[in-house]
Amino acid sequence: MATRSGKNKHSKARLWGAVCCALLAGCGDSAENLLRQQLPLEDFTAEQIYQRGEYELAQGDELEAAFYFAEVERLYPYSAFTQQSLLMQAFAYHRARDYNSSRAAAQRFLDFYPAAAQAAYVQYLLALSYYDQIDEVGRDQMLTIAALQEFRKLIETYPESDYTQTAKLKFDLAYDHLAGKEMEVGRYYLKRDNFNAAISRFRLVVEEFDTTSHVPEALYRLVEAYLSLGLTEEAQTAGAILGHNFRASTWYADGYHLLTGKGLQPQARGRGWLARVYRQTIKGEWL
Repeated sequence: MATRSGKNKHSKARLWGAVCCALLAGCGDSAENLLRQQLPLEDFTAEQIYQRGEYELAQGDELEAAFYFAEVERLYPYSAFTQQSLLMQAFAYHRARDYNSSRAAAQRFLDFYPAAAQAAYVQYLLALSYYDQIDEVGRDQMLTIAALQEFRKLIETYPESDYTQTAKLKFDLAYDHLAGKEMEVGRYYLKRDNFNAAISRFRLVVEEFDTTSHVPEALYRLVEAYLSLGLTEEAQTAGAILGHNFRASTWYADGYHLLTGKGLQPQARGRGWLARVYRQTIKGEWL
């Protein structure tokens, strides 16, 4: 839950929350009378406090809204409004970009109400709380891995939900993002002539991220790295896979020129890991 600034703000929020909850519920007292009474939130019903959260959300104060939704959970843990308040907490915190609090509320919802009609949406919010923190490729990828795990839970647990198709698309984007990270590190090593380290990164992309958009470049970089090491058979085999699967790409054209510039042709050679990939993916031989 987000930290609120000081006891005075707590008191003010509770007092003003009590005023507006009462007004929203149609109480007959004027705002002036309620201010004089200084009623605490404990004197209002779960519905009134929930309505105050909705009001704050409509006004664009997501953290204030989340506070009132959390108060429903705290004061009335078994009320008819508790389940929806948990969902709205996760939603309000997410809109405020307080992703840790959003995840905590979403997880409590899923722990307590795993079979609820809104569970798929809450699982989507949980995954999104990681996904929306993914930005440039160069950052640590633990958030990306967590997003993949949570999207997979949604896809497997709620395959017929309205959010599954979107989750699949975001899963693929996050997966592509991880491959992009490997490519970035591989290029870093390649520029510094650390060819073996570069090869290990590009190999990972080819073998483990074979459905991503980074595979053509990874194969080209393998041609580069293997030629730099004088390992011509591996370079030729990488070129053969690149030519078979991505002949129309500029990466194949560049790889072809690299090979032919040294009097070589793209063709499967040797018995290394690339030859195995060639046999499996192109010739259909899995043994």
